[in-house]
Amino acid sequence: MRAIVQRVSSASVTVDNEVVSRISKGLMVLVGIGSDDTDTDVATLSKKILSLRVFSDPANEEQMWKASVKDVDGDILCVSQFTLLANTTKGNKPDFHRAMATEPSRNLYNTFLEALKVAYKPDKIRDGKFGAMMCVSLTNEGPVTFTLDSRKFEYVASPEDGTTSGKNGKKAPPKSKREAQPSDGM
Repeated sequence: MRAIVQRVSSASVTVDNEVVSRISKGLMVLVGIGSDDTDTDVATLSKKILSLRVFSDPANEEQMWKASVKDVDGDILCVSQFTLLANTTKGNKPDFHRAMATEPSRNLYNTFLEALKVAYKPDKIRDGKFGAMMCVSLTNEGPVTFTLDSRKFEYVASPEDGTTSGKNGKKAPPKSKREAQPSDGM
């Protein structure tokens, strides 16, 4: 299960020239469901979205990355988007075989929305119209955008030689000190 999470000052979804959902300060979340995603993926992603610290401390706006959407009493607008699971490695036409079929995906997406509502405030969770052609408008604040994946491919440092390797075992060159440590200006 994959999500693109954007910190927004406002966002809305329009279907057939009618606004079906609108939020103010909060998160705009595009959600892609893979063919093998389960309730475990729903739990992982919903928990991460609700706890991700993408807002400044409400008591001190200069303290960035201190508060979650729950901490700031923000809204969440979710939009189902199967295209997030596209494979674009061969040719120019996207392959969507990694995306879950429509009806099972609709059910799992509804489970995802319900998980957010149960763990947060039901009136703060909005969504588009599943399967519809939607026009999504947003004002990205920052801009701040994250890609989340319930089974994220991670690079981990190899203790022997300082290189990084992913779960496929391929090695990447070691990070320099500058790359490994964030600068004060970031």
